[in-house]
Amino acid sequence: MWSFIYLYIFCFSLLLSLLLTPWAKKLAIKFKILDYPGERKLQDKPIPLMGGLAIFLAFLITIVVNILILLIIKSNPGFLKLLPGEFGSTLTRSLPRFLKLLPQLIGILLGGTVILLLGLIDDIKGLKPQTKILGQVLVILPLIALGVRITLFIPSFFISSLITLLWIVAIINAFNLLDNMDGLTTGVGLIACLICFIVTSQQHQTFTSIAILVFAGALLGFLRYNFHPAKIFLGDAGSMFIGYMLAVLTITATYYKEGFPTYLPVVMPILILAVPIFDTLSVISIRIKRKEPVFGGDKNHFSHRLVALGFSQRGAVLFIYLITFCLGITATLLTQVNILGGIIIFIQAALVLSIIALLASVAKREKKE
Repeated sequence: MWSFIYLYIFCFSLLLSLLLTPWAKKLAIKFKILDYPGERKLQDKPIPLMGGLAIFLAFLITIVVNILILLIIKSNPGFLKLLPGEFGSTLTRSLPRFLKLLPQLIGILLGGTVILLLGLIDDIKGLKPQTKILGQVLVILPLIALGVRITLFIPSFFISSLITLLWIVAIINAFNLLDNMDGLTTGVGLIACLICFIVTSQQHQTFTSIAILVFAGALLGFLRYNFHPAKIFLGDAGSMFIGYMLAVLTITATYYKEGFPTYLPVVMPILILAVPIFDTLSVISIRIKRKEPVFGGDKNHFSHRLVALGFSQRGAVLFIYLITFCLGITATLLTQVNILGGIIIFIQAALVLSIIALLASVAKREKKE
């Protein structure tokens, strides 16, 4: 039953994204919202932005349309009789739980809308990094008030709220910085979604599983046009929205349940999103070391260094996809292993990231030579 619902919701969002992305491209061209070639850019011609708008609308429309269907069913229980017995009983059991979470979902959608608009303003007019971060903070605070909060078994509301704020801001900006090659941010986000779905569906967290699959469908539809050679870019609006949604959806999921061998599953999102986190930290450390602006642009990202080693753009992106998948899929084992198994998983992740650092170091040396 749930397999059918998951497939339906994913295909609904995927189809919308495939239809909306060409429209967003035409809109960007019409209003000249383009990314022009430059010293730090890899393309040789202007590329339309506003891909984020297509992803956002595909996600929003899918959620809103299906919520309306649920509300119609709730107000007209007779519709349930038109469905096969199993469908009707499943919807009857799930409706109260979904409707209870509706205020939280509305808050997430409103926050995503503001993040998208903030990014669009940045794409069109340009915003100072401090202004963007302030806007992100103002979006996150109402979410925390609605209960979208990392607890980590911490009784202090202030400390857990602060951790939530830092996590969402960090992931938004990590994906914003990661958006430096065709299809990179979109693909990494898609892989992270699918791994999160594996975890949440296994634990029967249907609300979060559905939201993740809707988002995954929107990302996959856009990736069709964003993979190298890209016909449309995410823009800051798209990369920030992807980071926002992944940060929030990883918070709404529950990773630890009574009976698990350890509490280690609570750090699963860090491993799933390890690549953008590592890339951001490494780039920031390089900029600080060189006394360059932290929020400036450069070609010190892992993807750029892979290209310096001889990878094609497509090859570098696929390699990063593979790293993301390896780290994420291993993280799913944290629900099943004891403390020793958890330590081995973290050692493996550290070794994978060390390989990335080594490749980056080799690329840097060869570039100097």
